[in-house]
Amino acid sequence: MDNGKVFKYLTQNIFMRVRKITEVLGLRVYTDSGEFFGEVEEANLFENRIDGWRIRVGGGVASLIGGARGVIIPHQFVKSIGDVLIISSSALPSMPESVGEASEDMA
Repeated sequence: MDNGKVFKYLTQNIFMRVRKITEVLGLRVYTDSGEFFGEVEEANLFENRIDGWRIRVGGGVASLIGGARGVIIPHQFVKSIGDVLIISSSALPSMPESVGEASEDMA
């Protein structure tokens, strides 16, 4: 079998769907662990490339960011864009142990 033919066949059948930024605005954002994070509000561009995404935070994540209405997630933390936008859990701020214990004591 000629390896050149196999390579040619594979490269012709692999494609990537390019999305417009306007199609991504308003998408729901989830972490790679399945937690709802928020919705895409805006794309930040730098030198004609996507630098980051402004996300309107929703769900239980809002308590982690101290009451802010949104965050900017660098594009490098985006794992997938399809029907939803999936980001890496490492993009989330971690809650300090003392804060978690204090909120449990108050309950």
